[in-house]
Amino acid sequence: MWIAALLAITMVLTAGCKSKTEKTDEKNPYGLEIIASAQEYFQTVEADSSNLLVNLEHYIPGIVLDIRYATENNFTGKQIYTAPEAWLRKEAADSLLAIQKALNQEGLGIKVFDAYRPYAATLYFYQVYEDTTFVAAPWSGSIHNRGGAIDLTLIDLETGKELAMPTPFDEFSEKASHSYNNLPQEIIANREKLHQIMTSHGFTFYEHEWWHYNIKGRNKYSLMDISFEELQKIEKKQPNI
Repeated sequence: MWIAALLAITMVLTAGCKSKTEKTDEKNPYGLEIIASAQEYFQTVEADSSNLLVNLEHYIPGIVLDIRYATENNFTGKQIYTAPEAWLRKEAADSLLAIQKALNQEGLGIKVFDAYRPYAATLYFYQVYEDTTFVAAPWSGSIHNRGGAIDLTLIDLETGKELAMPTPFDEFSEKASHSYNNLPQEIIANREKLHQIMTSHGFTFYEHEWWHYNIKGRNKYSLMDISFEELQKIEKKQPNI
């Protein structure tokens, strides 16, 4: 089995490394159970194949990425990620693939702002902005850390432009809420279009952010703090999905 073979390789590579799930680690100050190495990750996938993370750019034809945390164009004003990539658990990625296909029939597509997020980023976000309405509480972790959340919008395939939405991505205001309706009808319709297609394909919405959706059953997935570079290495070792 390919997972078992890769697990054997990573056990050698990570031998002697201290687990980040230990409660005294400054990278995990709240003592959470966090998958922090390739070896631990492969063990979870071997136990349950639904734990597999997939690279959305490689998995979903035509998907557009605008990974803001890999740039300085985000609410922190700093580059947080080391690579402009989007990863999701395969179950969520399969749903997103179906959504992309359905949207394409209407001349629309998906643009992704964020997906899997290493736990280290969640720690930093809370240092910058201590409001858990818009930033995940680091003592419980983010659904993004579980690979079960995605931040996205819709684009017009012909022009490549984003459909008008209530706010820009990551604008932390009441206007970002799904219940805010003091908006032009076109914008409400665009927000509802995104909401309808996401919720009809197994996602749930987050009330305070029009761009944020979670896969149902996301809490079954472990929190993770694996870098994008490590995920790239893992992807090269696994066969085409």
